[in-house]
Amino acid sequence: MYQQLPRPTIFAHRGSSAYAPENTLAAFKLAVSQNSDAIELDAKLSADGEIVIIHDQTLERTTDGRGKVADFPLEAIRDLDAGSWFGAEFQGEKIPTLTEVLETVGWKTFTNIELTNYASLRDELPDKAVDLVKQLGLETRVLFSSFNPLALRRVHQLLPNVPLGLLALPGYRGTWARSWLGRLMVPYQALHPEISDTNADVILQQQARDRRVHTWTVNSPEDMNQLFKVAVDGIFTDDPLLAQEIRAQVIP
Repeated sequence: MYQQLPRPTIFAHRGSSAYAPENTLAAFKLAVSQNSDAIELDAKLSADGEIVIIHDQTLERTTDGRGKVADFPLEAIRDLDAGSWFGAEFQGEKIPTLTEVLETVGWKTFTNIELTNYASLRDELPDKAVDLVKQLGLETRVLFSSFNPLALRRVHQLLPNVPLGLLALPGYRGTWARSWLGRLMVPYQALHPEISDTNADVILQQQARDRRVHTWTVNSPEDMNQLFKVAVDGIFTDDPLLAQEIRAQVIP
């Protein structure tokens, strides 16, 4: 399915997170109903080794809990409210597991699973995520991405035919990922640079090597318009509806 994704691909960043609380089933289901090309989510392990979907390493910003995600078992994480911060109509929305997300929308869309084991670089997250994808038969409907090259290399060992996206930090911190060193460390099919590091030259260089460029995080119509005009392969956006509107204007 990766090869059949439209270009530019519109990835609903953490789900349709301009309209629903990020990384919740509500946001992912909404992204599907809004005809996003794909969704993106953030996976990490709970204290008892379950894969939960939340971006931050801590709970405060998007839940009514406090502390590090990795310090809490799934049962405690599931007791938290992950929706009220966004709007009263989402009160009681839960932090989902990767199993729940893939069982709910995995066959309805394409999923970019970001492995966010940045505080525990060698944990079992890649192995467990791969096992789940294989169990559900979704190998052709996922892409694994990460800033962590160790996680991506492990995925490649276990699922060599599944595409990888190497995330690059902005500026000098991401220089290695955008250079030959990134290609040496990770056999990736897509480079995921930050918007400030994305331009026509970067896109052409990657495409000449048969790799794609998926840029994060693109929310303004001006940025969408510019990136679409220079043939970016995909964008991560909180507002997939706006992105579809701009894409239709630039690429009739």
